[in-house]
Parts: sequence; structure tokens; C-alpha cells
Amino acid sequence: MSDPSEKPAEGQERLEHLDAAVSHVDELISSGSIAKGAAKGLLYSLIETLGALVGDPDLPAHSRSGYEGLLETARELRVKLGK
Repeated sequence: MSDPSEKPAEGQERLEHLDAAVSHVDELISSGSIAKGAAKGLLYSLIETLGALVGDPDLPAHSRSGYEGLLETARELRVKLGK
């Protein structure tokens, strides 16, 4: 079993990676460097992943708010692209 003191660091790292992914897709959309269909596919995957994480009953409240913020950002990008 892993050391419980490592879990917050792992959660923070996961949040940072997902934040970087959402930011990267946003940059690609803004610069026109990605096809609309590809951007929609990436956003769909990110939204599904973030939704699953937010729905995890074992997720600490402080982590949940970070994932919820990213989920909202990803949804806004999807609207920006036009569903």
C-alpha cells in the first residue's frame, strides 16, 4: 500500500496535468492550430475524465473545487467551439 502522505502530491500533480491539457487545447483553438473536430474530441475526453473525478465520493473537497473549475473551463471551450 502506498504512503498516505504521497496522495495529496499525486492529486495535485494530476490536477496540474489536466489543467495543462485544458490550457493547451484552449491555446490551439485560439491560434487556429487544431481542427475543430479534433478539439471537440479532446474536450469530450477531458470533460468525461473531469466529470468522473468530480463524481468520486472519496475525492477531498479541496481537490474537488479544482477539478470543478477545470470542468467548467472545458465546458466553456466546448460552447466556444459550438457543440
